[in-house]
Amino acid sequence: MTPVVAPRKVTKRRPRVVLSESGLEHLEALVEAAYSRNPDLADLLVDELGRARVVPDRKLPSNVIALGRTVIYRDESTGQEKTVVPVLPEEADIGRGMISVMTPIGIALIGLSEGASFHWETRDGERRLLTVLKVILPGTEGALE
Repeated sequence: MTPVVAPRKVTKRRPRVVLSESGLEHLEALVEAAYSRNPDLADLLVDELGRARVVPDRKLPSNVIALGRTVIYRDESTGQEKTVVPVLPEEADIGRGMISVMTPIGIALIGLSEGASFHWETRDGERRLLTVLKVILPGTEGALE
């Protein structure tokens, strides 16, 4: 008899967020600047920062998404995988996969670790489940640079 394996339960609880001290400083500065231009986006980032666990830079795990780290994630409804690098707004270049951390997807990804899944609402209002597959450190094979 084959054992029955229950499907993984997807909870509504958001995945943990871990940030380095210097990453937090960069993001806090961006929040201050964003309040005048896009207060809704700034509030979204403040919410994420407020629930983050902050660690010294040298203790940020290598499997956690941070500024400059390449991330591969999958849209669970389509199976499509994307590779992007969260960067500061002035470094963003969507053609090269460099996404601003001050975009909804940039905010959603920053601080997540490999294996984390989260719900994402597209511009069309469609709700999707995204999963972080891999985080690649700058200067290593597979990193976008």
